Amino acid sequence: MTEQDSMSMSMSMSTSSSASTAAAPPTILCVDDEPNILSSLRRLFRPHGYRVLTADGGAAGLALLEAETVDLVISDMRMPHMDGAQFLSQVRQRWPDTVRLLLTGYADIQSILDAINQGEIYRYVTKPWDENDIVLVVRHALERRALEQEKRRLEALTASQNVALQALNASLEAKVATRTQQLKLSHDEVQAANERLKATFVTTIKVFSNLIEMRGGKLAGHARRVAELSRKLAQALGLEGQEARDVFIAALLKDIGKLSLSDDVLELPASAWTGEQLAAFRKHPLRAEQLLMALDELRAVSVILRSQLERFDGGGFPDGLVGLAIPLGARILALASDYDGLQIGAMVQRSLRADEARTLIYDSVGKRYDPAVVAAFRSIMDETEPPARDLTVLSGQLEPGMALSRDLISRDGLMLLAAEHVLTARVIAQLLDFEGKNGGRLSIRVYAPVKEA
Repeated sequence: MTEQDSMSMSMSMSTSSSASTAAAPPTILCVDDEPNILSSLRRLFRPHGYRVLTADGGAAGLALLEAETVDLVISDMRMPHMDGAQFLSQVRQRWPDTVRLLLTGYADIQSILDAINQGEIYRYVTKPWDENDIVLVVRHALERRALEQEKRRLEALTASQNVALQALNASLEAKVATRTQQLKLSHDEVQAANERLKATFVTTIKVFSNLIEMRGGKLAGHARRVAELSRKLAQALGLEGQEARDVFIAALLKDIGKLSLSDDVLELPASAWTGEQLAAFRKHPLRAEQLLMALDELRAVSVILRSQLERFDGGGFPDGLVGLAIPLGARILALASDYDGLQIGAMVQRSLRADEARTLIYDSVGKRYDPAVVAAFRSIMDETEPPARDLTVLSGQLEPGMALSRDLISRDGLMLLAAEHVLTARVIAQLLDFEGKNGGRLSIRVYAPVKEA
């Protein structure tokens, strides 16, 4: 057997093994001391093709993990003998590849921080949960885990191919050319896996943003609109790549620190708050930073969120930064957030028209807002909207292969599918079923077909 034949057989066996592993249904372990919760989770996930295991406490959960291969763990926070943070910390140490989710209440902020810091959880879900949302979070978590495993497999394959390449006789140019081509293909696969991972990450952020907004009716769609305006402002100010992406994600997560605020604070406009309510509100940028600082990918985002309520003239908080000392992303977010907040009645007693909101922003240049950001905002507002590259269609007009030009949002403000998602027959059937059950048509935007000359 030649060296090339040996490498080909190795690649074939690796691919076969991967396909066999992928065919097995994902295993979910639910840990909770309440039997009714375990029963609800079992009933919820089994129809989706998952293998569901249950344990009535941390000790029982660890015992199951020693005996079973588990892809994802969902743990309650409040349990006797061993709470969720302690249990998930042990899972992280002993089974680091197992995805970890936390079930908790809105009031458990310190518990959430403990779980993030000790157990390095992927996400947390608040009780009571929305069934569609928790299923979506689990699906994305398992997809992310699969992509990470695939990435490691491809990297290992690339490494093994490099070793084989080094063993080749340098004089055999044909073999060198063959190996080089194989490496290129493997590299392309790794790059594709990385791109899919990035897309999944942004989609997960959007889903989490929707979960944050579920606490207040006024907030539905707020973060998404702020994120789009922030993206345009970042581009107008010359930000590209990761910097522009950080501003966009910061806008989606701008209200994460408000999860600890009471409903009465969230339901009132800022102008109607008491001194005590204002003091509680002013702490939310610090809470946002604390929640995200443990995540390396969101470190720059946490810096932006900490400074989102700073003023250009130095009258903001929490640090009283002045002018250009405020991160540019935070200066962008401050204007974009206020512009939408003024129009939805989140800042003053009534909802302002767009022109009224713009006037207030222009009047605050150099005070609340950076003059450069205001100038970019003016240019965006003055632009003539280009001809639409997309069109609105009814669900019955959808065809497999169409791609969404915008995020697909339900009537109550929840994201169903992310922009650029390519529709399949199965997804179209699900959308039709969703409309039938919820009694309303969706506003679906797809890319317009290119007309042939």
